[in-house]
Amino acid sequence: MTRPKTGFIGLGLMGSAMVQRLLDQGYPMTVIANRSREAVDAAVKRGAVEVGSARELAAASDIVMLCMSTSEQVESRIYGEEGMLAGIGEGAVVIDFGTSLPGSTRKIAEAMSAKGAAYLDAPLGRTPSHGREGKLNIMGAGDRAAFDRVRPVLDDLGENVFHVGPSGAGHTLKLINNFFAMTTACSMAEAFAMADLAGLPRQSLYDVMAAGPLHSGMMDFVKAEAIDGEIKLAFSVANAAKDVGYYTRMAEDLDAPTQMSGAARNLLALAKAQGYADRMVPEMVHYFEELFGK
Repeated sequence: MTRPKTGFIGLGLMGSAMVQRLLDQGYPMTVIANRSREAVDAAVKRGAVEVGSARELAAASDIVMLCMSTSEQVESRIYGEEGMLAGIGEGAVVIDFGTSLPGSTRKIAEAMSAKGAAYLDAPLGRTPSHGREGKLNIMGAGDRAAFDRVRPVLDDLGENVFHVGPSGAGHTLKLINNFFAMTTACSMAEAFAMADLAGLPRQSLYDVMAAGPLHSGMMDFVKAEAIDGEIKLAFSVANAAKDVGYYTRMAEDLDAPTQMSGAARNLLALAKAQGYADRMVPEMVHYFEELFGK
């Protein structure tokens, strides 16, 4: 079966895993260096073609995929003389797998539509290892006909693929999801550190909490680091701080006085400023240890 020509920008931990998965499935691949030279070299070694601009990548692709950290980074690849809009072809589909601001997403979707192309927001759930195995959760949004057209490609990347609504709905859902997840993770990290201060074994705390309705996957991610010394959630404090910050901005745009995001946003921003930016969210338990003087 002929695979659509695919371009990919943003070969970080998740993006590089997805590219390797698509190469496994036989997709013709065009890539561009964003921040990770090593991941680009690995993709080229397996047959991907590297180009020098987003414009060239868009012109060479039926489907363009983005997996970047911020809306600002995405927009830098969309607009301008060497941006994607300058090279995108009619009928092409662009998919933003990152976590972006819904307002930015809708603005880009309108610009793409004017060029005869479609822009989907399709943020991800699960980890890079799931990306490598084609078992991601994908929250797709935007033009339904375009989504259905690229659904076979999404199915090669995801185990659970959803269409959740019009343009921006995927990013809205993901920001709400990550606000809740990061608030939970930070709370669990503090709970373990507080148990230390009180002389309560972490394992006892976990056993009792996990036996009741508080048990969750996010609790287990933090427990894996706090008790077992294993990182099972490869999601940085810097990305967590960005996502909760984006959630707050979205709430402001909706004129909604968010109350619960403040503590997580401030905590993650402080941890980021104090050297934790590149550490993983489950390691926030160590930040609390330091904060509490342990």
